[in-house]
Amino acid sequence: MTMGIICAIEAEIQSIKEDVNVISAKNIVGLDFYMGTLNGQNVVLVRSGMGKVNAAVCTQILIDMYAVDMVVNMGIAGAIAPDLKIGDIVVSDDLVQHDVDATAIGDEPGALFGSETTYLKADDQLAKLAYTAAENMGFSISIGRIASGDQFVSSPEAKERIWRTFKAKCCEMEGAAVAQTCFLNKIPFVVIRAISDNADEGTEVNYERFMHESAIRAACLTKKILETLSQ
Repeated sequence: MTMGIICAIEAEIQSIKEDVNVISAKNIVGLDFYMGTLNGQNVVLVRSGMGKVNAAVCTQILIDMYAVDMVVNMGIAGAIAPDLKIGDIVVSDDLVQHDVDATAIGDEPGALFGSETTYLKADDQLAKLAYTAAENMGFSISIGRIASGDQFVSSPEAKERIWRTFKAKCCEMEGAAVAQTCFLNKIPFVVIRAISDNADEGTEVNYERFMHESAIRAACLTKKILETLSQ
């Protein structure tokens, strides 16, 4: 069994890579894929870069060229739900693309073009595993909806729109694209996010301050999941 692990930024991948026993590395379409073992589990680790297209391409390569059995997308996010604090962990129940809008032709907000699907359900077993691991590590954790879009949400108005429309707990830029690719390929997945900012005014300052700490927290949780799977 092989797990694909997708990170978006350097701070995230370095927190995982330092513990991976790398067997081989290959650059494909400008992305570095590291195949090896972590906590007794076969893994393929890759930094996708930011944005939905990068994340989707990366996920499809993991499925086509590495035949991964499951995918974990880990990283950081901005809080949308009012009860979330910096450092909290959100595990995906489902995901939605908050910047997809075909309401002009009768679709509901976020509905995927040419599909009746709006919300992409994460694998229940992986989500439960992540939740239990986070609880055991003493993290403040919740399971809920994660919203993704190709924009850096940094205003109260944008935050309110996502909360009002989708009731998402947090927002980021990759998870729903990973989810859609896995959904189309029938591959189990889960998205894990550590809150790094409040997705509102002052986000840039908060993001720079807490990004590294939150990335390490998400990485530690991912490593704990792998440890549990190998038992």
